[in-house]
Formats: sequence, structure tokens, C-alpha cells
Amino acid sequence: MLTRIEVVADPVRDRCVLTTGLLSPRRLPAPNGIVRIALVAAGALLLAGDHVRIEVKVEGAVRVEIIETAGTVAYAMRGGSSSWDVDLTLTAGAHLTWHGEPFVVSADAEVTRSTSLTLDADCELAHRESLVLGRHGETGGRLSTVLRAVVGGELVLAEDLDLSAQARRGWAILGSARCLDTVTTLGFRLPDDDQTLQLEAVGSIARRLVADHHESDLGKVWANNIWG
Repeated sequence: MLTRIEVVADPVRDRCVLTTGLLSPRRLPAPNGIVRIALVAAGALLLAGDHVRIEVKVEGAVRVEIIETAGTVAYAMRGGSSSWDVDLTLTAGAHLTWHGEPFVVSADAEVTRSTSLTLDADCELAHRESLVLGRHGETGGRLSTVLRAVVGGELVLAEDLDLSAQARRGWAILGSARCLDTVTTLGFRLPDDDQTLQLEAVGSIARRLVADHHESDLGKVWANNIWG
């Protein structure tokens, strides 16, 4: 089911149209020039057969903040599967932050996630994605992810990850870690350090591989470097 967020900058009052799917977007109070939207589960998520699709379109010189009110758990699916797809488009100077909460893939869950990011060259985006393979004491189920980012009509980032139990144990994927925590920026860069990849286009990827989500320091990286 489709969840849709449409925001258009307006000199009097920014226009915002929200459509509820498996997630319900709700506008929150915010200062002038900022549209703050919470994503709230409209029912139990994530179960076998659930197909979450989120479309976000922002046009004009407005800052949008998307807030997840809680983490998401993909439960055991007994041979079934589910999907979580995000399609985000920013045009005409739009700015957006999306601070994702932990996405937990329980044992015997099978999930595919896709993220499509399309920005005009004068737009800015900051996105945090925290993937956790298994609840406490679990190995965790199967997760595959696809990310594509296009800025100013040019493909600037493409990443496909197979996070099935056997594949993710490789030293180049997760090794012994259980959590893959990532902050991605497009249109501006995070400060240089030995754990941040600077993209050829204007943008950065800060990533942490940790045993538990609370061990990641990306919350501090976000607080110190992301406007909002």
C-alpha cells in the first residue's frame, strides 16, 4: 500500500498533502519554513505479504523533516516475504532530512528494501538507515537492499547488498557485526575522517558496523552536522 508525502513551498504557507498506506504520515508543529512529518505504523508491521511503498516529493525552497516514531521489526514469515520501497524526489532547492529508526530483521524473515533518491543539483538530503540483523540472541533473517541516487540527472551512487545469513558473514560485508548503520548526505558533505567516504559528487557516506545499534556513534555525527 502506498504512503505518499507531497510538499510544495509557498510564501504564505507551505502546502502539504499526506496519503496513508501501511504507514500514516502526520504533520507535526514546526517553525516557519520547516515541514515536520512523523511516520506512524497504521497497523502491525512488518508481516509476510506486507509491501510498504513510500513516495516523497518536495518542491521548492522548503525544509522537510521526516521522523520515524519507532523502529520497525520484520517478524518471522514462515516461507513468506515482504518489501519496503522508498522513492524520494527533491526539486527546485528543496532540503530534506530523514532520520530512520532501527529496522530489525528477525529470524526467518525475508525482506527486500529499495531506495531511489532523485535530486536537482540545488537540493540537499540527509538520510540515516539502521539495519539490524536479528533481535537479541538471534541470527536474523534474509535481507537484500538496493540503493540508487541521481543528482542533477547523473547517477552518483549505486549499492546492492545481499545480507542473507551466509553472505553477510564475509569480511567485506558485516563479518561478526549485526548492525549496519549508515548516514548518507547528498548536496553537502560530512567532515572528513577515516570512517567517512566522500563521494565524487557532492555527498558523503558515514557507516558503522557494530554488534548492537547503541554502539554506533552516528547519532552524534547526525546531531553535530545535520541541519534541522
